[in-house]
Amino acid sequence: MRIGILTSGGDSPGMNAAIRAVVRTCVYHKIEVYGIRRGYQGMIEGDIFKMETTDVSNIIQRGGTILKTARSKEFMTEEGMQKAYDALQLHGIEGLILIGGDGTFRGAVHFFERFTVPAVGLPGTIDKDLSGTDFTIGYDTAVNTAVQAIDKIRDTAEAHDRLFVVEVMGRDAGYIALNSGIACGAEDILIPEQVTNMDDVLERIDHDEKRKKTVHIIVTAEGDDFGGSKEITQTIKDRFPDKDVRMCVLGHIQRGGSPTYADRVLASRLGYAAVEALLAGNTQVMAGIMNDKVVYTPFANVIKEEAAISDDMLEMIRVLSV
Repeated sequence: MRIGILTSGGDSPGMNAAIRAVVRTCVYHKIEVYGIRRGYQGMIEGDIFKMETTDVSNIIQRGGTILKTARSKEFMTEEGMQKAYDALQLHGIEGLILIGGDGTFRGAVHFFERFTVPAVGLPGTIDKDLSGTDFTIGYDTAVNTAVQAIDKIRDTAEAHDRLFVVEVMGRDAGYIALNSGIACGAEDILIPEQVTNMDDVLERIDHDEKRKKTVHIIVTAEGDDFGGSKEITQTIKDRFPDKDVRMCVLGHIQRGGSPTYADRVLASRLGYAAVEALLAGNTQVMAGIMNDKVVYTPFANVIKEEAAISDDMLEMIRVLSV
C-alpha cells in the first residue's frame, strides 16, 4: 500500500509532529509513504516524493510544516481535481492523509465525491473550530503564545495607565480570544460568535474610569463583527479623548513557534490513529480526540457542524469582568 500525506490551508504548530507520526507508523507497517508538498496545489502539480523515517528526524519540536502548505483555488475546479487524481495515479498512491482545517475537508468532500480515494483527515488548525474533536493541532500553542503576549502587554499597560486593544487570530471562531482573554483577566473579550455591543464596552470603560481602575485590556478576535481592533480602538479614542489608548495586533506570531507538549502529543496520537484507520478501511473521516479517546467523524459532518462556544463560558466572562 502507498499512502500520500499533505498539509493544507493555514499552518499550525504540531503539523510536523503529525507528519512524523504518520511516516513512522507507515514505516512500522511496511507501508510506502509519499509526501505531497504545498497541499492540494502540490498534488495538482505532482510535487510528490517518497519519504523515509530519516526525513522526519528532529522535526517534532519544529513549528510550521516541512511539507509546506498552500491554498488552491484550482483544486476546486473539475480540471484541477482531475490533475490531482492523475498525479496520485501516476505515483500509485492508494490512500491519503490530510492535515488541515475546514477548507481542507471541504476540498476533500468535493474531491471524493468524484474520485474514490480512501482518506483520513487530521484537524490541523489554530482556530479549534472543527466539530468531532475537543482540541485541534496547533490550538494549544497558539493560545499560549497569545497569553504570553497579553501578559507582557498588561505589564506595560500598568506602567503607563493605558487601555490596550489586543487583536488575536480568529476570523470565524473566537476560541483563541475567549481563552487567552480569560487566562489573562481581560476586562472585555469580543468574539465573532457574539454580537458586540460597543455601548456596553464604553460603559464598562467609563465605570472603570470613575472607580480609578486605570488599566483596561480588551481582547478581540480579528473576525469580531464591530470591525476588528482598528475600529474598536478609534471608537474608544473618540469617546475618551484624554485616555491613552493603544492597539496591538498579534498576527502571525500565533502560528509559529515550537509546539507545546499538548500539541506534540495530540499530533502524535492522531497521526498514528490516521494510519491505523486507513488500514482498517475506516475512511473519509477525520480523526479527533474526545474525552481523551480517539474518535472518527465523517468529513461531511465535520464541515457541516461548527464547534460551538458554550453559553456558560460567555456568562462567566460577563461575571468576571466586573
